[in-house]
Amino acid sequence: MTKRVMILATDGFEQSELTGPKERLEQAGIETRVVSLKSGEIRGWQHTDWGDPVQVDLTVDEADPEEFDALVLPGGQMNPDKLRMDDRAVELVREFDADRKPIAAICHGPWLLAEADILHDRTVTGWPSIRTDLRNAGATVVDREVVTDDNLITSRKPDDIPAFSDALIGILREAA
Repeated sequence: MTKRVMILATDGFEQSELTGPKERLEQAGIETRVVSLKSGEIRGWQHTDWGDPVQVDLTVDEADPEEFDALVLPGGQMNPDKLRMDDRAVELVREFDADRKPIAAICHGPWLLAEADILHDRTVTGWPSIRTDLRNAGATVVDREVVTDDNLITSRKPDDIPAFSDALIGILREAA
């Protein structure tokens, strides 16, 4: 049976942190669906300007975590900051964690893990500017390319995308 991964993002996601894992997952035969706060398209952020649009498959209100095997949280400073202000987006993160499904968050994406209050006694990594927030949320923070702690997979930056994606693909294959 084909695995399905929800990619939760909104305008301002780091372009490579959505498209890179999405492409690698799909190359591995894993279906991806982009879930956002609004229907239509969302725009990425690429370096210093707006990036390419990405088609939204479902809104947060339409998305059912029971239909997915894992969750990806791309970074970009704007993206998780907007998502953590949306109650349903935060609840989706909590539901994936409650079901012990893999949650893969990169760069600023772990801000949503902190907002969902699921970092107590967990080991994670993330972009340097959010590490204090992660510690304050109860996590042990390390500086590594990819960190897997139970169902959480975290990485620091776009350079980590291959290891980040491979860690998620590995966990999904083990669960098959």
